[in-house]
Amino acid sequence: MTRWLVLLAILLVGMVMASLALGDIALSWRDLWETLVGSQDVSPQNAVIVFDLRLPRVLLAVLVGAALATAGTITLAVMRNPLAEPGVLGINSGAAAAVVAVIVLMRDPPVLLLPAAGFLGASAMAAAVFLLSWRAGTSSLRIILIGIGLGSLASAATTFLSAFGEIGNVQRAMIWLAGSVYDADISKVRFLFLWLIIPLALAWMASRELDLIRFGDDAARSFGQPVDRIRGLMIVLCTLICGAAVAAAGLIGFVGLVAPHVASRLVGPSHARILPVAVLCGAILVVAADLVGRLIIAPIQLPAGIVTGLIGAPFFASLLWKRRHVRG
Repeated sequence: MTRWLVLLAILLVGMVMASLALGDIALSWRDLWETLVGSQDVSPQNAVIVFDLRLPRVLLAVLVGAALATAGTITLAVMRNPLAEPGVLGINSGAAAAVVAVIVLMRDPPVLLLPAAGFLGASAMAAAVFLLSWRAGTSSLRIILIGIGLGSLASAATTFLSAFGEIGNVQRAMIWLAGSVYDADISKVRFLFLWLIIPLALAWMASRELDLIRFGDDAARSFGQPVDRIRGLMIVLCTLICGAAVAAAGLIGFVGLVAPHVASRLVGPSHARILPVAVLCGAILVVAADLVGRLIIAPIQLPAGIVTGLIGAPFFASLLWKRRHVRG
């Protein structure tokens, strides 16, 4: 595990440095180093490019990737379905519907209202899914089915608002829905970092509970685990993590699916090992997606969510293909 952590950490640092150096105005490695260490010879333009434009964007991508990977790891364990990701719980659809409603229905909404609306929408959807799935207890199948149904309803509401909204507002909403970290600033990075500290720590501390619930309700109860309570707490934790990430950067799909699977293949089934590796994998994926989106058809910038979709869709298809003969 230590070897993979070191290798992934080195890869992440390399991706961060590349993201700071490359763009519309490319910086040499020497100029980048002098800017980062605060050399007296650094130009004011390079300082603005690195510290004001690119560094907040890269840091937000790291945090969002880590959050989505952690939420995806929790979802895979709780749902016991290798095709599950946080979107199954309706979190993404709920956040999207709330943000689109604010953008389309309000004239010049405050900037801080958009993340708040996204988080509240995600929380409301997760609460509705859990309450509607309760029937003398919960089950992963009921949660998945109800989550898909409510998610479809929220998506329909988003489409309805987009169809009748003012064209300028609808375009803003579509950009947000695509998922991007282009509007990052240091205050948003600081807020997301402080928000995620406790939930990510709690997720790592719950590694044993995730290991138990993955084996099924009966097996987990035989070891003394209060399954319904743990499942509810894990959904709350997933909402706190994923809802904040979606509110900060929009819908960046498939990170919560790809990163946990890659991590489990690298270090095995233990969640104490999977979680830190998945965090690094998710951060690398979002940083790389943002970098590719900025460079592939420059000066036009593709949102990171589109790039992760291009990566995640084939990955999802490969999982479906491998399970084509699996029943239940």
